[in-house]
Amino acid sequence: MTTNKETEDNQTCPAQALLKLLSGKFKPEIFRLAMHQPLRFSTLLREIAGANKQTLSIALKELEEVGLLQKVVIKEKPLHIEYNLTENGQLLIPIFKQLEEIK
Repeated sequence: MTTNKETEDNQTCPAQALLKLLSGKFKPEIFRLAMHQPLRFSTLLREIAGANKQTLSIALKELEEVGLLQKVVIKEKPLHIEYNLTENGQLLIPIFKQLEEIK
């Protein structure tokens, strides 16, 4: 059995934490779409093939918890929610673009 301390000690590569943040179902695709414009849940459901409400909401919540996305309630009619990249998320755009270029 591994403890948290042992797991932290085994992470010798600085990029490992970053890759872990963006790993998971739909997270890279959500991040890629957020680089270009604010995101709405219904748009994500249409844009991401195979996405369903449950997995998409989990991925959005996790990206929000790690500080890469910010949930913004727009109080105009109709009331809606948008997701924007945070400052930390924007700092990752050049790194993410480099990862996209690897074939």
